[in-house]
Amino acid sequence: MVNLSRRHFPKTARFAAACFAAAVLAAWPLTPAPARADAPDARGARPNIIFVMVDDMGYGDLGVYGQELIRMPHVDRMAREGIRYTNAYAGSTVCAPARSVLMTGRHTGHTTVRGNTGRPGHGGVPCTGGAGGMRVPLREDDVTVADVLKEAGYVTGITGKWGLGEPGTTGIPNRQGFDEWLGLLNQRRAHSHYPEYIWHNQEKMVLEGNTGTRRDFVNEEHYTHDLFTDFALDFIRRHGPGDDPFFLYLPYCVPHDRFQIPELEPYARDADWPRQAKVYASMLTRTDRDMGRMFALLEELGIDEETIVFFCSDNGAAHRYDSLFDSSGPLRGRKRAMYDGGLRTVMVVRWPGRIEPDAASDDIWYFADVLPTFAELAGASAPEGIDGVSVLPSLLSEPQPELQERPLYWEFHERGFQQAARKGDWKAVRRAHDAPLELYNLVEDIGERNNIADEHPERVAWFERYLREARTPSPNWPAPIDKD
Repeated sequence: MVNLSRRHFPKTARFAAACFAAAVLAAWPLTPAPARADAPDARGARPNIIFVMVDDMGYGDLGVYGQELIRMPHVDRMAREGIRYTNAYAGSTVCAPARSVLMTGRHTGHTTVRGNTGRPGHGGVPCTGGAGGMRVPLREDDVTVADVLKEAGYVTGITGKWGLGEPGTTGIPNRQGFDEWLGLLNQRRAHSHYPEYIWHNQEKMVLEGNTGTRRDFVNEEHYTHDLFTDFALDFIRRHGPGDDPFFLYLPYCVPHDRFQIPELEPYARDADWPRQAKVYASMLTRTDRDMGRMFALLEELGIDEETIVFFCSDNGAAHRYDSLFDSSGPLRGRKRAMYDGGLRTVMVVRWPGRIEPDAASDDIWYFADVLPTFAELAGASAPEGIDGVSVLPSLLSEPQPELQERPLYWEFHERGFQQAARKGDWKAVRRAHDAPLELYNLVEDIGERNNIADEHPERVAWFERYLREARTPSPNWPAPIDKD
């Protein structure tokens, strides 16, 4: 066990990354990067890949998606220098299953982790803190995007919130393809941004001075968002100039409730808002600041054009300030809804010299497509039997009509069994297993307000069949339709 005190992490930006590497990483043995005999010629055209995912940010929280109050200039600039998607979807409407879809390329009817908690008595680790149920880990035989990229010669790292395996299980990052890992395994512990400990690889790291407080404005020893950023920047600095490309997965915990921040930047004086609204906005602006630091580092190292960067959220908005920020924008619902306010996400991608600047796309894709897309970027093969497809042509502004033609699928188990599917302009939602199917045309009705199921019986019948056939049963997440 490592005890981490303030001296390891000086607050000044000038020395943060350097001291993080020298004072901290030198004391923590890292899993060595894989050695390759063909390293000098290994890079080719394969880019470094950085996937940044914030937690509970709404579709309408980003300026290029309509936000007027929350300031995120670096991500807005990222969109102007890259491509912005208006029809990108998360893997689920809550945390753990969204991450499972992202890692495995399998939607929630097939992926291993289909909810934040699973059915007691069917594997996993019992939840703590009154949550009930079991934390179900990824299996030993699950193939993750990190596995695919590591096999292709990438150095793989992750920092932030994992949510797919408790300590000692088959689901921890170091057993799922990641060479280096710093963060929180358990999503409930990630509710505090000042936890008493985090994990570095398979070693618990005590954060001296942290109390796991519930207060919104905190000035304790270690704000985990800053630790994750320092780790990410150091990972890029160590591996960016090398012969082998790197994959960095950065699933930040902000702006997930609890709303906590060391300082209200820059909303302390000029915004007449509720205090927690200021904290929420400050968390996003702090993330944007760190995106700017990342882009500056890529340019400093001379690898900006060799690196593709993604920015998104894990699901829809969860906070209580819709009337102020309009975080779901034109979409209906929020986190835990099967409407697009719970499922659709911002998705901005930048790759200088390859992705056309200031591009916008209405191509339809979701987290299951990340694994095959990254596999194609790496010149690797994706596993058989996954649900996603590579969207690399779309990223490069090439026609990809299959994205409008193939269906997307979601299921959700926290409030009874719910399902949703999208195919082209059409979206079907079933809010309970015995409820009638709702049908929406998202081009004409982006807010899913006008249920037109009665007007299109043939289309409803198609979705009914698809919803029955799109999934396989899971012992941890049984569904009423499994008995049909």
